[in-house]
Amino acid sequence: MLTILGFAMIATFLVLIMLKKMSPIAALVLIPALFCVVVGKGAHLGDYVIDGVSSLAPTAAMLMFAIVYFGVMIDVGLFDPIVRGILRFCKADPMRIVVGTAVLAAIVSLDGDGSTTFMITVSAMYPLYKRLKMSLVVMTGVAAMANGVMNTLPWGGPTARAATALKLDASDIFVPMIPALLVGLLGVFFLAYVLGLRERKRLGVLTLDEALVKENAEETETVLVGAGSGAGTGKRALPTGGPGSGTDADADAREDDGFQGLDPNRPTLRPKLYWFNALLTVALLTAMIMEWLPIPVLFLLGAALALTVNFPHIPDQKARIAAHADNVLNVSGMVFAAAVFTGVLQGTGMVDHMAKWMVDVIPEGMGPHMALVTGLLSLPLTYFMSNDGFYFGVLPVLAEAGAAHGVSPLEMARASLVGQPLHMSSPLVPAVYVLVGMAKVEFGDHTRFVVKWAALTCLLILGAGILFGII
Repeated sequence: MLTILGFAMIATFLVLIMLKKMSPIAALVLIPALFCVVVGKGAHLGDYVIDGVSSLAPTAAMLMFAIVYFGVMIDVGLFDPIVRGILRFCKADPMRIVVGTAVLAAIVSLDGDGSTTFMITVSAMYPLYKRLKMSLVVMTGVAAMANGVMNTLPWGGPTARAATALKLDASDIFVPMIPALLVGLLGVFFLAYVLGLRERKRLGVLTLDEALVKENAEETETVLVGAGSGAGTGKRALPTGGPGSGTDADADAREDDGFQGLDPNRPTLRPKLYWFNALLTVALLTAMIMEWLPIPVLFLLGAALALTVNFPHIPDQKARIAAHADNVLNVSGMVFAAAVFTGVLQGTGMVDHMAKWMVDVIPEGMGPHMALVTGLLSLPLTYFMSNDGFYFGVLPVLAEAGAAHGVSPLEMARASLVGQPLHMSSPLVPAVYVLVGMAKVEFGDHTRFVVKWAALTCLLILGAGILFGII
């Protein structure tokens, strides 16, 4: 019964948010509360919620201070050189912009933190998508899939969990998986190319000058209608360009001046502190990878130091915190709401019954192919469960079943990584709320778009792993 109710609870949640009948926060809180009563354990709801909140509180704290830290780093211009390089490649071509999104997300994902990746990627690319009226779910979907593939890095979480759960060395799991993961990443880039071509066909291709002329015309029309003359509006005139209106140097200047993802003249820039901020970020990421301190503590210290050095005046510090407060509140609120969902799933025993049922339904004849089975199961299980629940609760059981048929724990561990591109869009992953929140995309819209493509990416990695003899 608990198995049926567990799947029913998850299905109800997904259907309601995809149909936009409830907001994600409301659904994450009310649906599990209702099912907790249905199970007959309503009296324990408070205990389940507190347990869930306690387990996710460090994650919420990490995200809160990570948003402040990387928000400040974006404000002061630390990532501007990377962004400028990506934007020069993208220009105003929708295909290049989508591919650039995937490349940027993959590069930034090297730090192993999804929320960081999404903050930087969205901050850089969102203005381009908005200006060209491109689909924002394409941006969130491509970024999530690229990050999902890169999330398998040893310091990203899943690989370390698999190694811990099966008492293996993380490098023995990850290094042989590199060829299959590269195939998966190339698959994401190819998908980005295809989606970009689709956007190009829908929107056409503009030169930078044409995009700026079009936007300038729209702004001028708005100003004339709203103010009569446009005088005193405070808007900076954009260069109109046009064929034969200037030299290539002028065009480059117009590109740098008017088509930036991040405003190159924003007052928060701190060019004299660039190398301090770069070294601080490298030190922070190094400390995170080496596990010198808990990640929430590192980001708390990093955010405090970044604010103090870059904005020594208290009013400026308050202004920076206020500028990022919206994202902090949205994400932390979503994390604590998700704590209700996970708390009820685990507290009532639903998740244990669901995992046991899925293991029990595996036919006896599939025993010698348990690595393949594990790879396939990793798609739904890591989507509907936390990584901790899957790697510490389900994987050891699957590995034991595989060992009885001669399948090595290493193969099982590698196969368990296959579902990560889909996992990164799970409603139980806090970072995905950073992505959809900053991109101003409905979670249901993101889910409808990304699930099929992410699942295809997972299967591509699994197929490559089998073909190369890794799994």
